[in-house]
Amino acid sequence: MNRQTTGAMPRPDASVMSVFERYLTVWVFLCIVIGIALGQGLPELFQAIGRMELARVNLPVGLLIWVMIIPMLVKVDFAALGEVRKHVRGIGVTLFVNWLVKPFSMAFLGWLFIRQWFAPFLPADQIDSYIAGLILLAAAPCTAMVFVWSRLTGGDPLFTLSQVALNDTIMVVAFAPLVAFLLGLSAITVPWDTLLTSVVLYIVIPVVLAQWLRRVLLSRGQGVLDAAMARIGPWSITALLATLVLLFAFQGEAILRQPVVIALLAVPILIQVFFNAGLAYWLNRVVGEKHSVACPSALIGASNFFELAVAAAISLFGFDSGAALATVVGVLIEVPVMLLVVGIVNRSRTWYESDRVGQARG
Repeated sequence: MNRQTTGAMPRPDASVMSVFERYLTVWVFLCIVIGIALGQGLPELFQAIGRMELARVNLPVGLLIWVMIIPMLVKVDFAALGEVRKHVRGIGVTLFVNWLVKPFSMAFLGWLFIRQWFAPFLPADQIDSYIAGLILLAAAPCTAMVFVWSRLTGGDPLFTLSQVALNDTIMVVAFAPLVAFLLGLSAITVPWDTLLTSVVLYIVIPVVLAQWLRRVLLSRGQGVLDAAMARIGPWSITALLATLVLLFAFQGEAILRQPVVIALLAVPILIQVFFNAGLAYWLNRVVGEKHSVACPSALIGASNFFELAVAAAISLFGFDSGAALATVVGVLIEVPVMLLVVGIVNRSRTWYESDRVGQARG
């Protein structure tokens, strides 16, 4: 057994996460309260913001989404795609779970829970929209927070970077057709032009801008890039929280009427997180990958690029849609649930590296 598989198990270290990241759930709850209060107290202001559109894209939200996404994408080094061949089995598991299991399992869970079991407790005119939001959430693999989750589990940093770079590359071409296909299966009509516009605005352009900025900063030295990331990193979460205030200002009336909706939407999301994390973790063990590879593979399968999901939901269905609300529920539960998954994979390391699997590797 090599040195990477010996010694004390890595434990979650809160210092790895920024204050914004560590208390994200608290900030989201505050955004709910502030957004609902502002929406009820200043309805004309938020109606005016809602009308600030160009080609069905809300301009204030579009700006916030760019501020939210670009700093995250600056962290991604697409040169890491060259590392993919070093962990072919782990990458294979990641791609299988992220693109062939996760979106389809969420579509099924949405149909089962939202359209069947929970339908009597939900507004009938929003059922399709809720399912659409869940699908958008599952169709976008995590980009930024997975670096945090990986560090908390002692994950292989090169593997983490390579799988994020590969997923982002695939997302550029696969997100729109996958979402359109799954929405079609769920009998939900989505305008292709709006979906493609969302992909260009919230994936293609941010990737190009982020990689240009990364190259400019790196040309001045790694220290300059690190210092810049330290300064602009909090912008992402701040922009996310501002977007949530706007969204809940529009959603306030619906939430006040039916507060149970958020709890019901959380059920399929929670099941999906644990199912996909467990499946990826187990499959990596079956194929003989190291624990330091299995952890980030499982964690990227469990978490979502919720910033993209929120942006796409608002563009496709509007601020006051069930789809937008469903994606925000994903934001609400992301940190506590993922920290629970981190704890599980850390505590199960002895089981993962049992002699039976060690023999299979040999």
